[in-house]
Amino acid sequence: MEAAGMEELKKKLQDEINALEYELRNELPKEILKARAHGDLSENAEYHAAKERQSLVSARLGQIQARLREFSMVDLSKLPRDRVGLGSQVVVRDLDKDEELTYRLVTSEEADVSHGRISTSSPIGKGLLGKRVGDAVKIQIPGGVRELEVLSLLTIYDAPPPEKLKP
Repeated sequence: MEAAGMEELKKKLQDEINALEYELRNELPKEILKARAHGDLSENAEYHAAKERQSLVSARLGQIQARLREFSMVDLSKLPRDRVGLGSQVVVRDLDKDEELTYRLVTSEEADVSHGRISTSSPIGKGLLGKRVGDAVKIQIPGGVRELEVLSLLTIYDAPPPEKLKP
């Protein structure tokens, strides 16, 4: 997660905020007014659907605005240089299955387990945060406990750009 990636993510969130605000302030009020014009609101499905959508959009807008505030407070210069952190690519050995796995720790918005991008808030992501090469960690996951050993690590300071990472 280099600075450019963080800026791209912030822009994506801001674009979604703008779209939701437009819907909340322009489109939904028109739908509600149109539905009210049909008369009895107690049995008016269009009115109830528009009001429910208004509630959902408002809740999502609040979530995204909070997430954007959180990202604005992230100081990339304070990420560790010698331990697993946000943006790190880490190669681990699953000690139970004796197989190597490569993960990149990303934000929850960028997570894609099928491509090895795991969220720092996932059980494995949390378990790996702060670990160094040679550390072994037991991680409780929904399917049981996994024991992983950190074999190699590239932090955001020395990791190749995301398009060059293994999936």
